[in-house]
Amino acid sequence: MKKWIRPVHDPKFYPMIAALEDFDAAVAKAPSAEVTLVVERSGGYNYIYTYRAFADGVDDAWNFRIADRLAKTILWVCGGYKIGVCGSPAIAGYLKKAYRMGGARAFDADFMRGVYERPFEVTELESVPAPKRNNIKVGGHLEGCRIGFDAGGSDRKVSAVIDGEVVYSEEVVWHPKTEEDPHYHYEGVLAAMKTAASKMPRVDCIGVSSAGVYIDNKIMVASLFLKVDKEKYGAYIRDLYLNVAKEMGAPIEVANDGDVTALAGSMELGEGRVLGIAMGTSEAAGYINAEGGLNGWLSELAFAPVDYRADAAQDEWSGDYGVGCKYFSQDAVIKLAEQGGYRFDARLTPAEKLKVIQRFAENGDPFALQIFDDIGVYLAYTLPYYAKFYEIKHVLLLGRVMSGKGGNRVLASCTRTLAEAFPELSFHISTPDEANRRVGQSIAAASLPECK
Repeated sequence: MKKWIRPVHDPKFYPMIAALEDFDAAVAKAPSAEVTLVVERSGGYNYIYTYRAFADGVDDAWNFRIADRLAKTILWVCGGYKIGVCGSPAIAGYLKKAYRMGGARAFDADFMRGVYERPFEVTELESVPAPKRNNIKVGGHLEGCRIGFDAGGSDRKVSAVIDGEVVYSEEVVWHPKTEEDPHYHYEGVLAAMKTAASKMPRVDCIGVSSAGVYIDNKIMVASLFLKVDKEKYGAYIRDLYLNVAKEMGAPIEVANDGDVTALAGSMELGEGRVLGIAMGTSEAAGYINAEGGLNGWLSELAFAPVDYRADAAQDEWSGDYGVGCKYFSQDAVIKLAEQGGYRFDARLTPAEKLKVIQRFAENGDPFALQIFDDIGVYLAYTLPYYAKFYEIKHVLLLGRVMSGKGGNRVLASCTRTLAEAFPELSFHISTPDEANRRVGQSIAAASLPECK
């Protein structure tokens, strides 16, 4: 690394970009081979990543660890049900074992199996296939009478939008993550839609922004409906938004909330290549490409590696170490505080623990401010890694972690660290103000469908 700046409360942090640079330097001095990872998803769309690795047998352990981290990153950035490996039978064999039942990446394989509804597999390739990318044009449609709906974990927001102007907006508290009854979810969404519809002469179309994975407007995986059992999920939740659209008699377009956030930023900036990162309960992300469209990717960066260390912070859900949800979320704030020696009241929820540190930061407490400075350092070393997979010009930072003085410190620390460690990179990093974020998100959600 040209410049090494360590987080004060996490001095052992070993960013992925540094790990790759160290690996590349070692490979350059040894017998090597060109290795290509190909991740394929529905429609034959794929993502191809080529790099140089040690020739098989030279340092297989290092080869396997780097391939593991790269394959996992691509899988959670793009999504897919198949990983192809060309150029290294040993790496192909390792990944086959990792992604089978009982393997180190069984969670990832099972998740992708649920998303794409087909078996997950790792194959050895004799040659690299031709690239096939997708560009989904969504959003930016402002004509007519539209409903924009945003499904959050603690409240649901709905807006009535006429020719790009919000004529009505409301937020209603709800608790989808703790509710087992699928009818609770359906009735809540439908009630919001009907309220917005009552404020307009007609409803031409509906746009939905919601956390989770959506394919053809179906809810494939979403933590909002965590308590609904699998049988009821398939019967009632998967087609929930499609059924609401039928009830409303209007076409609908559903998109991941991270993508809608990035779309809102892209519409405001008038440009593409926008990566939106929301730091809240977890890390949520979305991306608008250079053409102003979606790549059809998952962008579930919460599960993409950030810290290369095998003993880094562990994600309780996936069981993996060093992934984004522990570095860009309220968990990151709690982790850094505890590593710095602070002890929370055990009765507090994670959200309440975040508020404790944020109150300290608002009062100018140096310990608390350093925590947010450290998250800025995390981000400064992670964005160059993300840039290996996304073409990035603008970065939008959102979420409750980014509120108040703490958020300002994250932004300032990230910008300062990037300038010192990666002067060749020029990301425009910003945080939209709350008013613009809420209105912009509503308009962006409403603009998703093209009404005919």
